[in-house]
Amino acid sequence: MIKRMLIMLILVGVLLGGVFGFKFFVDGKVAAFMANMGNMPQTVSTTKVASTDWQKELQAVGTMRAFNGADLSLQLPGTVEEINFQSGDVVEKGKVLLRLRNDDDVAKLKALEAQAELAQITYDRDLRQFKAQAVSQQVVDTDAANLKNAQALAAQQRAIVDQKTLKAPFAGQLGIRLVDLGQYLASGTAVVTLQAVTPIYVDFLLPQQQVSQIKVGQKVTARVDAFPDRTFEGDISAISPRVELGTRNVSVRATLANEDHTLLPGMFAKVDIAIGAPHKEMTLPQTAIVYNAYGNLVYVVDENSKGPPGPDGKPTLTVRQVFVETGATRGDQVAILKGVKDGDTIVSSGQMKLRNGAPVVVNNTVVPKDDAKTPRSIEP
Repeated sequence: MIKRMLIMLILVGVLLGGVFGFKFFVDGKVAAFMANMGNMPQTVSTTKVASTDWQKELQAVGTMRAFNGADLSLQLPGTVEEINFQSGDVVEKGKVLLRLRNDDDVAKLKALEAQAELAQITYDRDLRQFKAQAVSQQVVDTDAANLKNAQALAAQQRAIVDQKTLKAPFAGQLGIRLVDLGQYLASGTAVVTLQAVTPIYVDFLLPQQQVSQIKVGQKVTARVDAFPDRTFEGDISAISPRVELGTRNVSVRATLANEDHTLLPGMFAKVDIAIGAPHKEMTLPQTAIVYNAYGNLVYVVDENSKGPPGPDGKPTLTVRQVFVETGATRGDQVAILKGVKDGDTIVSSGQMKLRNGAPVVVNNTVVPKDDAKTPRSIEP
């Protein structure tokens, strides 16, 4: 019995020793692999610090508004008898667009005009007789009053006839036709929209703190999502003299040329207003900055001349962390106020796998965007 127990204890000891030995062996290999990983060069993309012309800007989101715009309708009801336009037509001021059936109104107008002519004849005859002392002054005065009344009634009916005709109140482009021949229109029914979009306005809001930085005539640029590769230039044409109580914002209007009718009323636009004089600033892509609770930092790439050369015979590259002070942003760029100097090589992507002193390999076949005017999506 004792011999069996001894054999079992020996077997258990051998088994446990094998298990712990294997675990120790695996942990050692893993540690060695991780250590080697830390010394393996990491592939990154880089950019150089450069001083560029920097223009301070105010930014806002605005809405395009037509220079003149209206949904056209008629004051009087009636049946559509004539349509003289097509959807999308460009029309001049005063063009007749639509007529309602007006036979009864025209007939009544002719009757009233005939009465006015008769009143004129009666007044002229009695005036001659008054000069010959054949009638009294009272008769002439009555004739004059009747004449004025008849003329006023004819003018009133003429206005009614004119209100059965729809004319373009200003030059512009028509929208989609909303009525058809023979359709009965109630008073005020929309017929078509007319928009004058050359020039076009863009209305936007600015905080009251920025009012001192703008003035009428100041240049602005606008961008819209529909044409992300284009910018539209204009200038400030009006600044509201009142601050909105609810938001403490000021309404501002800028005028854009829009000669090719590209911009349409109702579009949202990103508006940039240049302020101050241009100056030089060191800039980097925003992707080059590592933001954390201890401060903003970048990885500067240095040549390690003391270490062994790389496979190409050139000195190996390492990175070091440098804390920087950032300034304003512009598109994909951010201004760097302190921490680096012109010509420094900075890691622009791949920072997440780096540590201070880590070796790197530079591959700039694909680099982050670094555009000062990168358009961004605009939401209402």
